[in-house]
Amino acid sequence: MSIEVGSKLQGKVTGITNFGAFVELPGGSTGLVHISEVADNYVKDINDHLKVGDQVEVKVLNVENGKIGLSIKKAKDRPEPEKKQYSQSQRPRQSRSNDRNNNKPETFESKMAKFLKDSEDRLSSLKRNTESKRGGRGARRG
Repeated sequence: MSIEVGSKLQGKVTGITNFGAFVELPGGSTGLVHISEVADNYVKDINDHLKVGDQVEVKVLNVENGKIGLSIKKAKDRPEPEKKQYSQSQRPRQSRSNDRNNNKPETFESKMAKFLKDSEDRLSSLKRNTESKRGGRGARRG
């Protein structure tokens, strides 16, 4: 049986390590479910989620050099996340620069120029504050 990327298969957990679980697939081949692909939330100990002998549904992520990468969390069918509906007061604000440009997207150059100006303003403010704490320029030491 040929294992294809993107296909969903039933398998049996044959081994557990600290970095994932080995799953035997139909046809006798074995793949690895990395610990990050076991559940949607953070998995500290894989033994809390899987045991040797468990039947699991997996999705084939990749097949390289005879190694099969699998995912349990991507094999689950989930509904598409709904788009959030905002009331007028909760609606996210657009940046002022976009309002001035009649909602035209900013170019990279304009964003970079804005960033440099903000950066220079912050740097000069920071320098002023640190110099005043040290006694300013030309202050005598000692």
